[in-house]
Amino acid sequence: MERDIKKLIEEMTLEEKVGMCSGLDFWHLKGVERLDIPSIMVTDGPHGLRKQAGSADHLGLSDSVPATCFPSAVGLASSWDRELIEEVGVALGEESQAENVGVLLGPGANIKRSPLCGRNFEYFSEDPYLSSEMATSHIKGVQSQGVGTSLKHFAANNQEHRRMSTDAVIDERTLREIYLASFENTVKKSQPWTVMCAYNKVNGEFASENKTLLTDILRDEWGFEGFVVSDWGAVNERVPGLEAGLELEMPANNGLGDNKILEAIKNGNLSEEKLDRAVERLLRIIFMAVDHRKEDASYDKEEHHQLARKVAREGMVLLKNEDDTLPLSKDNKVAVIGALASKPRYQGGGSSHINPTKLENIYEEMQKTASKQSNVTYAQGYHLDSDKLDEQLIEEAKDAAKGSDAAVLFIGLPDRYESEGYDRTHLHIPENQRHLIEEVAKVQPNITVVLSNGAPIEMPWLNQAKAVLEGYLGGQALGGAIADLLYGDANPSGKLAETFPVKLSDNPSYLNFPGEGDKVEYKEGIFVGYRYYDTKEIEPLFPFGYGLSYTSFEYSNLTVSNKEMKDTDTVTVTVKVKNTGHMAGKETIQLYVRDQESTMIRPEKELKGFEKVALQPGEEKTVTFTLDQGAFAYYNVDLKDWHVETGEFDILIGKSSKEIVLKDTINVTSSIELVQQVHRNTNIGDILSNPTLAPLAKELLKEANKDNPLFNMSDDSEGMSDMMEAMMKYLPLRALANFSGGSFTEEMLTDMINQLNEEVKVS
Repeated sequence: MERDIKKLIEEMTLEEKVGMCSGLDFWHLKGVERLDIPSIMVTDGPHGLRKQAGSADHLGLSDSVPATCFPSAVGLASSWDRELIEEVGVALGEESQAENVGVLLGPGANIKRSPLCGRNFEYFSEDPYLSSEMATSHIKGVQSQGVGTSLKHFAANNQEHRRMSTDAVIDERTLREIYLASFENTVKKSQPWTVMCAYNKVNGEFASENKTLLTDILRDEWGFEGFVVSDWGAVNERVPGLEAGLELEMPANNGLGDNKILEAIKNGNLSEEKLDRAVERLLRIIFMAVDHRKEDASYDKEEHHQLARKVAREGMVLLKNEDDTLPLSKDNKVAVIGALASKPRYQGGGSSHINPTKLENIYEEMQKTASKQSNVTYAQGYHLDSDKLDEQLIEEAKDAAKGSDAAVLFIGLPDRYESEGYDRTHLHIPENQRHLIEEVAKVQPNITVVLSNGAPIEMPWLNQAKAVLEGYLGGQALGGAIADLLYGDANPSGKLAETFPVKLSDNPSYLNFPGEGDKVEYKEGIFVGYRYYDTKEIEPLFPFGYGLSYTSFEYSNLTVSNKEMKDTDTVTVTVKVKNTGHMAGKETIQLYVRDQESTMIRPEKELKGFEKVALQPGEEKTVTFTLDQGAFAYYNVDLKDWHVETGEFDILIGKSSKEIVLKDTINVTSSIELVQQVHRNTNIGDILSNPTLAPLAKELLKEANKDNPLFNMSDDSEGMSDMMEAMMKYLPLRALANFSGGSFTEEMLTDMINQLNEEVKVS
């Protein structure tokens, strides 16, 4: 419907306009009845709809209407499947329409800086490229159904500890390359209807009133067209927030923030034009939700449940499979051990907590899948609500394992171990579960461990298990998905979207997480996740991008369309992948880029492309990647822009960040050669390494040094020669005069500098 929103704003009173900038209640935006401006509903739901019918809260404490609980973001990202994530988005949009929800609050695109972050299960990855690709697909799916999304939490919300007051101190390059990059491409590719600002400060300013983030970068640079909403309770001061670009405060402020805005406009501290722009952005989205409203919308609960099962299968990761322990034989006797098999942990705690339409029992689903129900027996093994050992339960588990051909232990983190609101302090599983693994291993050699957890754990027991399946938080259909994978009705194809360290202290943020008081310094810089482990040559427990299959894949024929390119061009990379095993399967081909030599500190390699392909036994497919400037660039803080250095870049094709199987090299020429202004403290070596300046510099230096005693020593031994070369390389130009004994004057130095700078201008 065509509306003149500007005219509508002219008809609003000042109080009505101010009122639009805060919520009506916990989940609704205000409307203006006399002007036919409706109130719309927003609600939580990165991996499922959490619409609360009665009392409202933001921590998942109160019940919500039944909705499909899909795997949380950690599992979705481990699928590495853009199309599948978009399907989930479509389903979420359909359910939102059925419940008359205008905006779904998600997805979360924050980076997993530390495996301890209590909300990591709700975030996609440690890598900004993978995270942004997953978030983009999610948003496109939801918004295709006429329902908005709220990309969150912008920005640098990487811990729960003191999250409402902490100051994330991050250098500009790290902020751009890691923490903002996850949001940048998502905004540019999918245009979420809204963006949710974070609780924390970023470099001294609350995200809710950070003009650099909310206006300069998000709107002016990235072209964001929607409105910015606060995280619930994130507003520090309302007027600076509105001035910075925060249009909507949630939840309702009971007039507190509204009165501050009203007073600021009346006393001239805030322009009414600024308010009008905010209201215009709000009305645009409100009317988009209204115009896309589908009357009598409904969805097929069973169809969505089956989609949840498919997604859960795709996102689970086979970490170990010694002696082809998996898949299990349906005719064998299997002991299912662990309370998590009958009371599964299928989602995380906090604001994303879903009331599922149905919930599968893992033990029962395994019984259904086996050739005979009696082939599968169960033993509890441990208590979920305590870490204390129960010797009777352990003995019962050992008896069950002894009488079976194999044992499957369901191990993981109880709800009390990880949730929104607090961070973990270690990477251990409960002691009673660790002890159970050790005891069962004494009586049964064929042990498979299935994990239920939202983030990495340490595995000192790994050598006692022949197979390990990372199930993550698999949503309401995790039972059937696990049974499908364990018995081979489906082939595991998930790949880790995060690095599992051997021990917590290996993590790059270890010494600086969660900070001191209200300040956390991101001293590891750009070296987050695999960027750190690969560059530092620290062996992880399981690397980023890792995941096994029941079949095998062979890569060949890596081709690059252009070995010489400008950074303004694109290059096409192709590689062939063949299923060389005896079972249909899916493989995710990962493309990394490495700058062979850089004047900047850069990671060993960075993910710049991935594709997931399905292959029948013996089938071969060609996978194609297109790389542009972004694949080779770093963020230059002096340029305030992305920059590519001229040089050689390796194109690396891998099965994970550690297992690179094919490599080629291309030469990229920069369209922006950085201008090097020469001054008295410019090092001689820097001038000589500049191809533009080097010819003239050599002539000038030869002339300047002809009578310089420092550079005309008679000792031409190899050691002295090396020393002189090193001294010259890092010698500032002013030293030519300092060491010349008067033969090279300050005037001559100034003349040399002027000649070199003229050469820069000419080039």
